[in-house]
Amino acid sequence: MAKPKIATASLAGCFGCHMSVLDIDDRILKLIELVEFDKSPVDDIKKFTGRCAVGLIEGGCCNQENVKVLREFREHCDVLVSVGDCAIMGGLPAMRNAMPLKECLDEAYRNGPTVHNPSGKIPADPELPLLLDKVYPCSA
Repeated sequence: MAKPKIATASLAGCFGCHMSVLDIDDRILKLIELVEFDKSPVDDIKKFTGRCAVGLIEGGCCNQENVKVLREFREHCDVLVSVGDCAIMGGLPAMRNAMPLKECLDEAYRNGPTVHNPSGKIPADPELPLLLDKVYPCSA
């Protein structure tokens, strides 16, 4: 019988849920006997190699790249599971939801007590994913 394929991703969060998987020490070898990891930072596979039975997502959606990854997982996985507070409720990244995005960026890049930014510029490189107005849980 073929092992079920599992894919994992970390969106806006601390990567703690993935670290918990890695922190099971030699028990991860037993896990690998039961499942096959597909796209995942656990095995450094960057692209889906086929259909997956389960997709595990940690972290919420705070930018366009996160939304793209989540949609890709919804397309390639039979079951999608939100893992951890950040994926389920937005977690610590969602603390910025209490204020408008511009105010949050101003505080982070211009007005914060330890900020040294003489130009007053907020990063806006086209290589950076566009931030969403809020941090959203994966179910949104």
